[in-house]
Amino acid sequence: MRFLAGHEPPFDLTYDDVFLVPNRSSVSSRFDVDLATGDGTGTTIPIVVANMTAIAGKRMAETVARRGGLVVLPQDLPNSAAAATIQYVKSRDLVADTPVTLSPSDSVSDAMALVHKRAHGAVVLVDASKPVGLVRERDWAEVDRFARLGAVANTNFTQAPLTSTPREVFDLLESRHDDIAILVHPDGTLAGVLTRRAALRAAIYRPSVDQAGRLRVAAAVGINGDVAGKAQALADAGADALVIDTAHGHQEKMLDGLKSVKALGLGIPLVAGNVVSAEGTRDLAAAGADIVKVGVGPGAMCTTRMMTGVGRPQFSAVAECAAAAAELGIAVWADGGVRHPRDVALALVAGASNVMIGSWFAGTYESPGDIRFDKQGRAYKESFGMASKRAVAARTATDSGFDRARKGLFEEGISSSRMLIDPEMPSVEDLIDQICAGVRSTCTYVGARSIAELREEAVIGVQSAAGFAEGRPLPSGW
Repeated sequence: MRFLAGHEPPFDLTYDDVFLVPNRSSVSSRFDVDLATGDGTGTTIPIVVANMTAIAGKRMAETVARRGGLVVLPQDLPNSAAAATIQYVKSRDLVADTPVTLSPSDSVSDAMALVHKRAHGAVVLVDASKPVGLVRERDWAEVDRFARLGAVANTNFTQAPLTSTPREVFDLLESRHDDIAILVHPDGTLAGVLTRRAALRAAIYRPSVDQAGRLRVAAAVGINGDVAGKAQALADAGADALVIDTAHGHQEKMLDGLKSVKALGLGIPLVAGNVVSAEGTRDLAAAGADIVKVGVGPGAMCTTRMMTGVGRPQFSAVAECAAAAAELGIAVWADGGVRHPRDVALALVAGASNVMIGSWFAGTYESPGDIRFDKQGRAYKESFGMASKRAVAARTATDSGFDRARKGLFEEGISSSRMLIDPEMPSVEDLIDQICAGVRSTCTYVGARSIAELREEAVIGVQSAAGFAEGRPLPSGW
């Protein structure tokens, strides 16, 4: 990365403050670009889902890993729950999506409650583990909600062996003018489902898998209590990376906790943060971090900068920390401040190996929360910051009433925010498509076939607020 001549300013920069200059390029197609990150976490796209309770659950972890990213489970999960989630993710198929299942004797209301737990919008009816029907929202549109699903199910559904290639499933669906196939094991039992769009995605993305060929998932550990003990338990459960996480990562308690985890010799990447300076990066590296997480205050649910005045504009923070990390042979993740695909590209240009996304993914079918509806009938899910009163209350559930009340007086996050579900892009996979298409296109403009080449070839300019506004589309006209 280099700045245009005369464009490097004497002040720090956010993603909105900068732009990329197109270069002469021999990269003629987005599909010629490799988005694998190479930081040891196994991601094949540069996306990590933040360890936020309202976002990082088992459905999110399965779906994102299937497309090549990584989800970090929240630190507030009990060890048993975290272990169960890790094993669930690792038991999932690399291509077929996990179906929502009910029996023919269940009611339409049961299906209505579960159908949006998955983006494919279908419920598979099973009997003795074998599929006997398929129900979609259109099938119960004019039906009493207490009707039995067997009475409204489509029994002439598209079925294919689990061993079918995505291309074969796509062609089968095309020939039948259908949009979803039920995949079965050789004995006829249900294996999963695959939509036409999912079949296409399987030809574009590579799953993030461990050495045994199973989907990857990471987990977070706080800096209080038995840090090493919880880290060991998560590693034993199969976590593929550990994130030692606190809002202020450049403190003695973090360094001590990180050293204790490093001494275990777990053999998996250790991520630590958050910091925003070269000095903080070097101290975390010295304590044992393989990856440093960068960002204080840029998150959509974070009020740290307004409450404390502490933080740093994210583009400059990532650039400085990444430069220090490169000298030490480690990597950085950019955590926070991402609101558009361009921001992901700019974080990579600044030197991040992966970009951590939180609130942007909260309003999707795969996030853990239940769908609610506002007065206008728009679907949404609730999100909240991990330093908010709501998160602190959950994290301190075992404390005394006095200690919980005292800690509840201090917060640096939003306790409730409505994240609308975009009816055109309701799935996290839709957002991943949008992000990866943007980053791939960035590479073609810059003349890069990989993230490493993107950093090397990028030319950065600095713009005014008017310059940023000029680049925004006007979908509703003048």
